[in-house]
Amino acid sequence: MKKTETKKTIHCAIYTRKSTDEGLDQEFNSLDAQRASAENFIASQASEGWVALPAQYDDGGFTGGNMDRPALKQLMADIDKGKIDCVVVYKVDRLSRSLLDFSRMMDEFEQKKVSFVSVTQQFNTTCSMGRLTLNILLSFAQFEREIISERTRDKIAAARRRGKWSGGMPVLGYTVPEGTTKLVVDPLEAERVRAIFDLYLERKSLLGVVAELDRRCWVAKQWTTRKGTQRGGRPFCKTSLHRLLTNVTYLGKLRYKDEIHEGEHDAIVDEDVWKKVQALMNRNGRSGGGEVKNKFGALLRGLLRCKPCDCTMIPSHSTKPSGKRYRYYVCAMAQKRGWANCPTKSVPAGEIERFVVDQIRCIGRDSDLARKVMEQAEVESRTQIAALANEEHLLLKNLGLWQTQLGEVLRKLPAMGEDSVMLGILADLQDRIREGEKRLTAIRIESDQLARSKVDPDSATETLAHFDDLWESLVPREQAELIQMLIQSIEYDGEAGKISIAFHPSGIGVIEQRLLAGAAE
Repeated sequence: MKKTETKKTIHCAIYTRKSTDEGLDQEFNSLDAQRASAENFIASQASEGWVALPAQYDDGGFTGGNMDRPALKQLMADIDKGKIDCVVVYKVDRLSRSLLDFSRMMDEFEQKKVSFVSVTQQFNTTCSMGRLTLNILLSFAQFEREIISERTRDKIAAARRRGKWSGGMPVLGYTVPEGTTKLVVDPLEAERVRAIFDLYLERKSLLGVVAELDRRCWVAKQWTTRKGTQRGGRPFCKTSLHRLLTNVTYLGKLRYKDEIHEGEHDAIVDEDVWKKVQALMNRNGRSGGGEVKNKFGALLRGLLRCKPCDCTMIPSHSTKPSGKRYRYYVCAMAQKRGWANCPTKSVPAGEIERFVVDQIRCIGRDSDLARKVMEQAEVESRTQIAALANEEHLLLKNLGLWQTQLGEVLRKLPAMGEDSVMLGILADLQDRIREGEKRLTAIRIESDQLARSKVDPDSATETLAHFDDLWESLVPREQAELIQMLIQSIEYDGEAGKISIAFHPSGIGVIEQRLLAGAAE
């Protein structure tokens, strides 16, 4: 005897909604008409096991623009309890007029394995075509979410560019009075911030300052949110201290991504103190003090390049069975593509490091050679300045064009409403202008640094003559720092046996400062 298959019962909830309460007092109103249509549809699916639940989810006089509706809340609660297998509505907009809300509900339905049916629009997620339609609608919802995110980011960027605090937890030294959105200096905390900066200049080490802050029982900023939640108040660590010491907020400025703008708030730290701290941290690296570790003691790390392959040469080493270590600089291309692809391959580290230092010494001992080296460096500097000037000219031209186009879009936007194409063009123009302004700032900073790095050839020659004495007075870490500041790049051609050294004109100024500091001591 053939066994009869039993259909699974599909418990269907009917949701109805009307924006106004007009006509709801009639014997057969709009909500009744929606329910009747839905019941007829469910009855047509009786062979599939569909059954209409007796509970009525009716929202009369409620907008579909939000989810603050009693019947909808009850519907979602019953879905959470597993009472519902399918939600049936007369039209999609009865459930929601907001794509974002609709998307959230569809996500919830999918998680609870609840189907959704729109009677008059043939929208049914129990079949493949219905799911395809759902995916199309959700794609538009995703687009709307991205547009809203872009608008929010643009508002934050615009506020930061005007120097306004855009919310969040304030940093140590500042508070935000209730009912305002402006940073105000907290006198007691401000004194503590200035003391921390002075401590770092004194201790020259992040760990040393952290230890002293622990001894004093000083902690990071404590803050109570509007909801009464306590935030912060933790002891300092290297990371949080580094973040404090590099925060431009203490200069009376605000940072947005890589941009820095003048803020509306008062500064806490003197600019001279700030610059000294940043210079010390740059010299010490992220460790903020102590010895900057260099695994292989590589003096030319980041400077040496393989000329034939036009790529970096990386410090490496090998250890013999006797335990003796041999250091090398290896061509990155040779490592990646095989040794047969590079004529240079590798070079003993000690030999090329001694050669570079000896070349600098020779330059210092030969005034004519020193003058030629500085003249070549100046030529290279002028070439870079000219290239930056050309780039700045082109960028200013493009920024003017983009600003004009942005003005035209903004004038057209009110008449076109929330037109997706126009909003896309607007977002693209804003991104171009933002990136262009960022690059323009970088160009001007770099040009200014190059212009200020010019050194008088006579003064440079005299300074290089003292390189020998200075070099011998430095510890290995300081020698590596000096080489990094003095030399721009080193090209090694292993096939031809040639080495080319390009100098930073500003590096001569570093030697002068070191010599003056030594004389003062």
